[in-house]
Amino acid sequence: MDKFGKVAVLMGGDSNERAISLLSGDAIFHALKRLGINAETFDPSGRNIEDIKSYDRVFIALHGRGGEDGSIQALLKSKNVAYTGSDSASSAIGMDKLKTKLLWRSLNISTPDFLKVTEKTPYTDVVNTIGLPFFIKPSNEGSSIGIDKIKNEEQYKKAFSKTSKIDPNVIVEEFVDGEEYTVAIVNGKTLPVIRIKPSNEFYDYEAKYLKDDTQYICPSGIEKNKEALIANEALEAFNSIGCSSWGRVDFMMDKKSHHYFIEVNTSPGMTSHSLVPMAAKEMGIDFDHLVLEILKTAYVK
Repeated sequence: MDKFGKVAVLMGGDSNERAISLLSGDAIFHALKRLGINAETFDPSGRNIEDIKSYDRVFIALHGRGGEDGSIQALLKSKNVAYTGSDSASSAIGMDKLKTKLLWRSLNISTPDFLKVTEKTPYTDVVNTIGLPFFIKPSNEGSSIGIDKIKNEEQYKKAFSKTSKIDPNVIVEEFVDGEEYTVAIVNGKTLPVIRIKPSNEFYDYEAKYLKDDTQYICPSGIEKNKEALIANEALEAFNSIGCSSWGRVDFMMDKKSHHYFIEVNTSPGMTSHSLVPMAAKEMGIDFDHLVLEILKTAYVK
């Protein structure tokens, strides 16, 4: 394990997802220590980021802004430090739901209808374009923060006021009546698809991190050949943005078995509730060796 040199687990930060990042980083750090790797935790909110150049490799466990938007990736490249995850440009696109969906739409990759909205966008225009119900989302945020399901104009106005405080770039997205799934990707290979069944109305922050009754079903129950086809399309959607190393692509499947890609996550969670470790476990890969496989993808991008 000496070949990896001194490894920093970049975690915490000051985004809205700090708490989840700390949990992910802690789990990764302890896995690296169990593997005999010389690892240290590094929280950029409490240390001079210039210190990062003293490390040989960085395992990025930052979530949200500052971790997934390309800024830390650009800094690490400027310091000639190897790191996990996608490069700066693809991280920036993946973090931005609007840019991701515009790119996918241009490539005929299936994604639900969407619309960028401002405080001047009439509610009737949204309904006529997207239909009811629909989702409202901050374009640059993760962990389902700021997402609401909208059924009427009063809900829309309240949700827009809240969401626009999180991110001035707000989108609305067509509601797909069906179930949510995710495809994990590690070093160019897809892991088994996971079906997600929350007890909440949709897979929100509470269902992801706070509740214990969300069901994660793997194998997913999708017919084998169809799952293989979707997994391959998910990898294409991931690659189309320029993503590499590891990540996750989420999709919905409606009642007619049509699937729609929702978003890319370029720095997925690695907590006890996280999906990439669940998919790896289905393949017989334990958490420590999953972390090791991801660390192997660290290079200067």
